Amino acid sequence: MPSFQELLIIVFVIALIFGAPRLPQIGDGLGRAIRNFKKGLKGDNEIDVTPEKKQVPPGDES
Repeated sequence: MPSFQELLIIVFVIALIFGAPRLPQIGDGLGRAIRNFKKGLKGDNEIDVTPEKKQVPPGDES
């Protein structure tokens, strides 16, 4: 198990590679992948692979 300092360095390098604004998207994608993997292990046949819709603030519809 990596120490706290090692984890901090890993997160810093990932932020440099992908950029801070994309980190939440990456985390969301990883979370969905893990949930779908767990569902697959349980034997559920349905897996959610639909992309998430972006929320548009009111008055900003194009």
